[in-house]
Amino acid sequence: MTEGIAPDRIVPTSTLAPKGRTGRLRGSLSVWPVISVVIALLVAVPVLVVGGHVFQPAGEVWRHLASTVLWDYVRNTLVLLLGVGAGVAVIGVGTAWLVTMCRFPGGRLFEWLLLLPLAFPAYVLAYVYTYLLQSGGPAQIALREMTGWRYGDYWFPEVYSIEGAIAMFALVLYPYVYLLARAAFLSQSICVLEVSRTLGCGPWRSFFRVAIPLARPAIIGGVTLALMETMADFATVQYFAVNTFTTGIYRTWFGLGDRVAAAQLSAVLLALVLGLLLLERLSRGEARYHHTSGRYTHISQVQLRGWKAALAALACALPILLGAVLPAAVLLEMHLSVGDPYFGSRFIGYAVNSFVVAGLAAVLAVILSLLIAYGQRLKPSALVRGAARVAALGYAVPGSVIAVGILIPLASFDNALDGWMRSSFGLSTGLLLSGTIVALLYAYVARFLAVSLNAVDAGLAKVTPSMDQAARTLGKGPGRTIWQVHVPMISGSVLTAGLIVFVDVMKELPATLIVRPFNFDTLAIRVYSLASDERLEQAATGSLAIVLVGMVPVILLSLMIARSPAGRAAVRPIRKGRVPKDAPFPVP
Repeated sequence: MTEGIAPDRIVPTSTLAPKGRTGRLRGSLSVWPVISVVIALLVAVPVLVVGGHVFQPAGEVWRHLASTVLWDYVRNTLVLLLGVGAGVAVIGVGTAWLVTMCRFPGGRLFEWLLLLPLAFPAYVLAYVYTYLLQSGGPAQIALREMTGWRYGDYWFPEVYSIEGAIAMFALVLYPYVYLLARAAFLSQSICVLEVSRTLGCGPWRSFFRVAIPLARPAIIGGVTLALMETMADFATVQYFAVNTFTTGIYRTWFGLGDRVAAAQLSAVLLALVLGLLLLERLSRGEARYHHTSGRYTHISQVQLRGWKAALAALACALPILLGAVLPAAVLLEMHLSVGDPYFGSRFIGYAVNSFVVAGLAAVLAVILSLLIAYGQRLKPSALVRGAARVAALGYAVPGSVIAVGILIPLASFDNALDGWMRSSFGLSTGLLLSGTIVALLYAYVARFLAVSLNAVDAGLAKVTPSMDQAARTLGKGPGRTIWQVHVPMISGSVLTAGLIVFVDVMKELPATLIVRPFNFDTLAIRVYSLASDERLEQAATGSLAIVLVGMVPVILLSLMIARSPAGRAAVRPIRKGRVPKDAPFPVP
């Protein structure tokens, strides 16, 4: 209580620290932003190296690309982004709203089942549906046997198309939107929707003009994550023969051997990403969406019955069926009927390699994210914020480009050190960093730091600054404050960040393919090698292993959400009678 104390008598927080510690506290406070900037710049080195090649003069390869295939890259990438963005938004927001606001058979089960497709890489789904839907696949064979038709007598959707790629990405990436949208809906007070009803808004108008705007930052965040994953994917679009910037960069760099032209294509891709983000910001204009009341009531779920309940259950079941259940069943059948001939002890090695590098990368990404985010918290200057944003650009860059951006400086360092050791001591050090686990982890952290940084930064933003001030009065320095105060308070955000990075690393292919040490194979490498040789049934074993290993963090994430305050929030169903006509939210 400060009642009766004059403002000029309030003692500064720093003076309340024990004698002899004030100077050290101030010194450590100034060091943390520097640490944050240094880490961010080190993580951003691959992007900066690639970007540095843009200023080199354009060669014949770039002029050839600009006159022949550049427009195809732009058009296909934009079509892919528009299709995937619309797909993940509709599926993610729709299912999140149903399981949050409505009560129907299986609704509680769908809450965590809807996360299952997150464990499936898009390229695994591409292999599964290619096997199912190709002309010699089970679906068309069964159709011809039932009808007596021959191939060419009927129309069948072509899986090797941009529409097929859009479907694959939408089925595996919508959980990003579902997760964030459901969390946003759970945090909204039903009072807000009830007020909109008193102002004359109908259920659907309240949904689009109140609930969606309040959840807009979360929805946009989920869609942006999905689009970043889409632009960075290589295996799926290459397998479906869709020419995008990602495939163009890979072919230009490793096929034509022109890193300058590949870097210039990467710059165009980065410009496209920044343009999309700027377009979303401009479309928002001056509008701001805030909760204006601290009063929250329990969400009253509407009990759906009859065809409405069946329709809601079907809407939630279809993404699970097409994105997880059917692919898993097909993979299991392919594994049992044919499978990988080397299945056994060698697969334990693949799984261990994948699990170890994914776990190490997740831990490193979370620790570095904490350091960067805490540096911004202590000194949110333009330099610190700008460095963090540059470090986060790696998520929008294909893994192959990140890999090359790492190999160039590491190879230069190894060669320089080896030359100096030869000239000074007559010894050769060889390659100390290139082609090692260190280089591979560097690639993973540079690629996925943005994922963990966003989650950690959002968690820290919810911690009131008074907690920092209280820690200072007790003589805690910044290091002890973050580990003893902030980390326990944001443990949910930290765990979420680590789990998402773990899943992403398990599915990452281009960076692993290029940077991995000699004779270091992961499950993703094994699957890609077999699928490239059109041995889809043999690739099913590795694909199934990736899914099973990736399923563990997804289940943990589901349990964590269920035990969180939002997940434990009481939900009061409307059991008796029909759905009220003045329900403050739309129902099917």
